[in-house]
Amino acid sequence: MAKGSKLRGGRRLVMSLLALAGISLAVAASASAAVPQNTASPTISGTAREGQTLTASDGTWSNTPTSFAYQWQRCATDGTACGDITGATSKTYTLVTGDVAHTVRVVVTATNADGKASANSAPTDVVASKNGPTNTVKPTVSGSAAVGGTLTVSNGTWSPAPTSYGRQWQRCASDGTACLNIAGANGQTYGVRSADVGHRLRALVTAHTSGGQATAASNASDVATSTTVTTTQTTTTVVTTPAPGAPSVRFLSLKRVGTHVYARFRVCTNAAGKVRITERDQKSRALPYTRHLSVQVVSCASFSKHWLLLPRYRHPGHLLVTLRGEDRNGRLSRLASRSIVIH
Repeated sequence: MAKGSKLRGGRRLVMSLLALAGISLAVAASASAAVPQNTASPTISGTAREGQTLTASDGTWSNTPTSFAYQWQRCATDGTACGDITGATSKTYTLVTGDVAHTVRVVVTATNADGKASANSAPTDVVASKNGPTNTVKPTVSGSAAVGGTLTVSNGTWSPAPTSYGRQWQRCASDGTACLNIAGANGQTYGVRSADVGHRLRALVTAHTSGGQATAASNASDVATSTTVTTTQTTTTVVTTPAPGAPSVRFLSLKRVGTHVYARFRVCTNAAGKVRITERDQKSRALPYTRHLSVQVVSCASFSKHWLLLPRYRHPGHLLVTLRGEDRNGRLSRLASRSIVIH
């Protein structure tokens, strides 16, 4: 009897230890799920001009962050190719000469007892020189947004009067957001091409004076269509390709399952190795959100990726997702876009 009691007691002890281990694992799993999650992107307030001070907001986070850290980044004029600014780790940042002709964004990292997570703000406007001109009337785009048509951007009005102008055309999403530079498109006019179909177009106009420079964005064109421009004699269609050797990205599928978005896409490149994919979610009346993905490609390959659909995109309407690839030589693909309807 004594021996049987000891055996039963031993079994109860083992069961108790297993139960405690299960509770510990459940607690650990719960803790790992309580890392901060960003629900509204950080924002930047202030004027994008050398010498002015910008201030970051933290954005909105779930799971009760206990502290925030900041890293300011300097980006290209279209908000891509961002790199950390050394020592710029405060909630505020004063723009310096090196920021002129760039955009700036902030990366906010939220921390709690379970871990940390980061979210990017949208980029600022292009930073102007301290004594650069002031734009009083924005540039405007006019012309036909059909393949084969020509768009023209005005200079706008500036004070004092500029001595020269520079221009950079951009291809945007159909709602006018997520505008990216078009390589080599630096003239006052722009010929609409097949890659522009389904997108809007705009131009950045940079005014130069003896005191410095400043940049203003034009309005966006109508959504480009595949309709060709017809003359009394011929019908002309303009077709262009990316820079030689640039990678290509195209969607295979895009769908939403619960709170996640699932994408399949195909990437081809002449420079075997890592291709950096910039993914951006966009929806009307909501700030865009950008992610960076990396894939390894030898020639052509298809990939499946999924990510959390942020709460601000879950209300009914169209969600636009764009992808753009950058190879190890810095060459950019055309923008690939696809939309889904959120019910």
